[in-house]
Amino acid sequence: MSGERIRGAFAGLAVGDAVGWPAARHRAALHAPWSRRLHRELDAFAEEHRVTTLPVPFALNQPTAPLAIGPSDDAEWLAWTVLTIDRPRAEAFRELLDGETSRIREGVRARISVATALDNLAKGVEPPASGHDNPHHFDDAAAVRAVAFGALGRDPTQDAQVTNAYDGVLGAQAMAAAVAEAVASGSVAAAVEAALAVLPEDTAIGHNARLALAVTREAGDPFAAVPALDAALIDHVYSYGVGAAQTVPVALALAEAAGGELARAVPAAACLAALADSAPALTGALAGACGGYAAIPEWWIASARTLAGCCLPDLAGRDLIELAGNFTSNLTSNLTEGIA
Repeated sequence: MSGERIRGAFAGLAVGDAVGWPAARHRAALHAPWSRRLHRELDAFAEEHRVTTLPVPFALNQPTAPLAIGPSDDAEWLAWTVLTIDRPRAEAFRELLDGETSRIREGVRARISVATALDNLAKGVEPPASGHDNPHHFDDAAAVRAVAFGALGRDPTQDAQVTNAYDGVLGAQAMAAAVAEAVASGSVAAAVEAALAVLPEDTAIGHNARLALAVTREAGDPFAAVPALDAALIDHVYSYGVGAAQTVPVALALAEAAGGELARAVPAAACLAALADSAPALTGALAGACGGYAAIPEWWIASARTLAGCCLPDLAGRDLIELAGNFTSNLTSNLTEGIA
C-alpha cells in the first residue's frame, strides 16, 4: 500500500469537502445562533421583496476564520473514523451520546442517518437494525467513512450497518473497494471496476453508477459531462443531496473522466449544486488516491488540512494530513511486525 496515495485520498476528500458550497454553511455553525437566524430573515426579506442580490453580513461581530475556505463535515467524519477504526463500531458511535441524557452530545452534528442511528443505539437497537430501521438509510454517511476503511483495505460493512442499509451500505462498500484499488495501483480504471464489482446492476446505486459512467464517457470530459449527469441522476422533484445512489456514482464517473486528476474531477463535481455537500468530497478522495498527495496543489492542502470542529467539536484544530501520516505509519508498523 502506498502511504503517498493514502495521504492523497485524505487530502483529496478534504479539498472536495471544502469546495462544495455547503461547507460554508456547516462551518457557520461555529458562529452564534443569532447570526444564522439573521441569514434566514434576510432570505425571507429577499423573497418577499423579489431581491436577487442582497448584501448579507456573514460575520457580523463574529470571527471570520470559520468562513474561510476549508473542510467541514466530511473531513471531520473521516478523521473520526481514523481515530476509532480499530474499535467495535457501535461502541465508538455510542461515545457520541451524552452518558446522562442518552442524547447526542452538545455540538455534534451529523447526517440524519447518523443522528437516527445514535437515537436507535440509545434505545438499545443494535446494528444492523440501527441502520436498517432508519428513514435515511440510503444516504452516503457511511461512504464518507469508508474512505478510511478502503485506505486500509478493510471491509466497511460493519461500520456502515450502524447507520445505513441497502444503497447506503453498498455505497460504502463501493467507495472502500475503489479507494483500496486506487491506493494499491493508482489506476482509476481499476478502481472503478472494483467498485462496480460490488454494485449489483438491479440496485438503484448499481444502475446509476453504470449510467453515470456511460454519460461521462460519451461527454469525454468531466466539465462537459455536468449537464448530462444532472439530467440523468438528479431528481429535481425531491433532490436529496447526499443520497449514496447519486453521489457515489458521480464520484466514480468524474474521477474516471478526469483520468484520476483531482484538479479536473473535483471542480466538475462542485458544479452539481444539488450534490455539492458530498459528491466533491467523494470524488476528491478517489482522485486523490489515484494521483497521490504530491499531485494536489500546495495551496489547496494548506487550506484544507485543519479541521474546524463544526460537526465534531473535539476535532477542532486537528490536522487531517498529520492524522493520515500517523495512519500510514501505524499501518507500516503493523505490516512490518506481521512479516517479522
